[in-house]
Amino acid sequence: MRIGLDMMGGDFAPTEAVKGVKLFLDTVASDVHLVLIGDEAQLTPLLSVAQLDQSRYSVVHSSQVIGMNEHPTKALKEKPQSSISIGFHLLKNEQIDAFISAGNTGAMMVGTFYSIKAIEGVQRPTISTLVPRENGGYGLLLDVGINADCKPENLSQFAILGSLYSKHILNIDNPRVGLLNIGEEEGKGNLLAMATYPLLKENKQVNFIGNIEGRDIFTDKADVIVCEGFTGNVVLKMAESFHEVAVRRNIQDEYLDKFNFEAYGGTPVLGVSKPVIIGHGISQGLAFKNMIQLAKQINESKLLEKIKESFTQSV
Repeated sequence: MRIGLDMMGGDFAPTEAVKGVKLFLDTVASDVHLVLIGDEAQLTPLLSVAQLDQSRYSVVHSSQVIGMNEHPTKALKEKPQSSISIGFHLLKNEQIDAFISAGNTGAMMVGTFYSIKAIEGVQRPTISTLVPRENGGYGLLLDVGINADCKPENLSQFAILGSLYSKHILNIDNPRVGLLNIGEEEGKGNLLAMATYPLLKENKQVNFIGNIEGRDIFTDKADVIVCEGFTGNVVLKMAESFHEVAVRRNIQDEYLDKFNFEAYGGTPVLGVSKPVIIGHGISQGLAFKNMIQLAKQINESKLLEKIKESFTQSV
């Protein structure tokens, strides 16, 4: 298995990316070969200091970097030698089995849609986030940002994608799907929620349990929580602030520690034909290590093949 990593993406690149590579190679026994994409002049001294097993990684030089604030489509077009552009080229041509970056999120999304395409039958790919629950487990919330406006059919598909991810990556058998709403009763909510409810109720591929409210998100009520990306992103950013507040106030709490995004690394783009994982711009070593681990898990679980099978059945 070959996993490509954008070493130049993120606020602390390439230093923290190298730290993440070292953490992975030092702690995870596997046959994964890492393809490190970045400026050799910057990478070489850092890799030398890290003293990594050279048989487990290779470097692909990139002479350009897409900045965090650059226009995604324009940057990809004008910077074909950027680490993100090269990463998608390698992924499209099957020279790597997954691609990871904490760089420009817009460029990652544009690169994903235009180079590897959505799985047939998927109307809109989505991104999700893990939701720590008080009982020690995790739920999954989606969409969390790339689909601010959605149709009911999109949310119904998100439920399928989230259920497959929960089953094969989080090992939750028959995951319960809840629709995030302002009330539990059927018929509550805005036009989108009211139109989505019957679709989920009729969807034979998911275990729909009905509406859930905001107070249910961190409980064990649902394993997969579905909403449009505007609401999901608000919830995500609020949840991330729990850990930040705890750190500022010097609060030591095992549960609040689980809201540290570093523990999860990044989020996969669900619904596309090859594994793409997008990390937080402020990712540090642990986040990069966990993104590599997640890419490995997605490949080993054959999640994308299972998604393709599911949408072939539903078309």
